[in-house]
Amino acid sequence: MQQDTTQRISSHPKFAELVTRRTRLGLILSLIVMAMYFAFILAVAFAPKALGASLAGGVTTVGIPIGILIIVTAFLLTGIYVRRANAEFDELNRQIIEDTV
Repeated sequence: MQQDTTQRISSHPKFAELVTRRTRLGLILSLIVMAMYFAFILAVAFAPKALGASLAGGVTTVGIPIGILIIVTAFLLTGIYVRRANAEFDELNRQIIEDTV
């Protein structure tokens, strides 16, 4: 009986839509975060003087706000994923469950 339910869920058209949309969003957000981190690391490796330059003559360097921006952006992208998961993906999941159980 459980295998029958699994088969009905996996063959449901909305299940394929859910998997496709969730995977696409996860990949896009992951690529954005990875691109930012790799760009930052490459900048540290190949242009350390640019990131180490002082802001306004103080001890704070250019790299510090850029690093903070990367971290804040990662949190924001995570929030975007959670918001869409709670709104769109949970609704699709609920519809799939109602149709198959």
